[in-house]
Amino acid sequence: MVKDLFERIQNNKGPLGKWASQAEGYYVFPKLEGELGPRMMFHGKKILNWSINDYLGLANHPEVRKADEEAAKQYGAAYPMGARMMSGHTNYHEQLEKELAAFVMKEAAYLLNFGYQGMVSIIDALVSKNDIIVYDVDSHACIIDGVRLHMGKRFTYKHNDLESMEKNLQRATKMAEETGGGILFITEGVFGMRGQQGKLKEIVALKEKYNFRLLVDDAHGFGTLGKTGAGAGEEQGCQDGIDVYFSTFAKSMANIGAFVAADKDVIDYLKYNLRSQMFAKALPMIQTIGSLKRLELLRNSSSIKDKLWENVNALQNGLKERGFNIGDTNTCITPVYLEGSIPEAMVMVNDLRENYGIFLSIVVYPVIPKGIILLRMIPTASHTIEDINETLAAFEAIREKLENGTYKQIAEANVVNMEQ
Repeated sequence: MVKDLFERIQNNKGPLGKWASQAEGYYVFPKLEGELGPRMMFHGKKILNWSINDYLGLANHPEVRKADEEAAKQYGAAYPMGARMMSGHTNYHEQLEKELAAFVMKEAAYLLNFGYQGMVSIIDALVSKNDIIVYDVDSHACIIDGVRLHMGKRFTYKHNDLESMEKNLQRATKMAEETGGGILFITEGVFGMRGQQGKLKEIVALKEKYNFRLLVDDAHGFGTLGKTGAGAGEEQGCQDGIDVYFSTFAKSMANIGAFVAADKDVIDYLKYNLRSQMFAKALPMIQTIGSLKRLELLRNSSSIKDKLWENVNALQNGLKERGFNIGDTNTCITPVYLEGSIPEAMVMVNDLRENYGIFLSIVVYPVIPKGIILLRMIPTASHTIEDINETLAAFEAIREKLENGTYKQIAEANVVNMEQ
């Protein structure tokens, strides 16, 4: 007997979906309203927002808003129509690609409509069934989904663990010798959940012993790290050793789109083999021209990045001085680790939002181990020292309530399932 295809999804909503009735509209799929920035509206109340990736505060920069507006007036939302290969190619797309390549110190670059979609397609295009992929076990979902398309062998190494990297490169080398293929090594410039930089310098050094090509997803490093903002590779002094550099516009650039940069022959190949771009409408002119303005500001306004790091250091040092565990982040991403159950976390976040006016992202099992609550904050150049002090005071208050059992009592009184 053939089962109804939908029987499984009706009976098993998944590890996160099972919380939908309690979480949707508040803890997940929340609606933040008003102008993007540190102060927005949530459920009719003004909140202090630590949950948008507008690192450099460009989303509402007057020059950016003007460029977006003028592009919309001149071209509308549809232009250009069609895929780049067929009818959607423009001088502005080429100009942005050239400027991005120069900025990240690569020969050439190619625009992508979306970061997630682009990374999946890049991995698919770079490897054949005879090639081997080696990647970090904590890789972003877009990398994992790209690897899933691979018909050949793949190995994961322990997160940022050099011994595990080398062990799996040895396995990959042996396998590649048998298949006649090559090796693609994938890591992130910045791991977005915990804020650690990938060990790019050490990985590049491994090229002296092993023959592989390195693909780096630097979504959170681009614009925030390095002397010029060119990312984690520049920060670690090994940008030349990155064979394929990828970043999205959805973080520092406050826009839609992404790009990949590499040697010209690699980009020429990708242009004709990236299925997600070959068969998709070109990036609209609003995003393309808007990104040119954002990149100009990123290149020429170092004070924006300086302000970002002033806020990052104030927030992270303030948390550490008060005894909070922020892990080993060495980037803007600021995680705070606390011990507690999912229901306690839900009550705590409700308290933060309703009584302290602070909105931030909450991460729980299965994304992180059971019994741990991760409160993830993204400081931006738009935040103020007053915002930071207000947040630090709130964190001291909620920690006390978590430790003295207040949140657990509220969760139990409201008949919240205490299973983790």
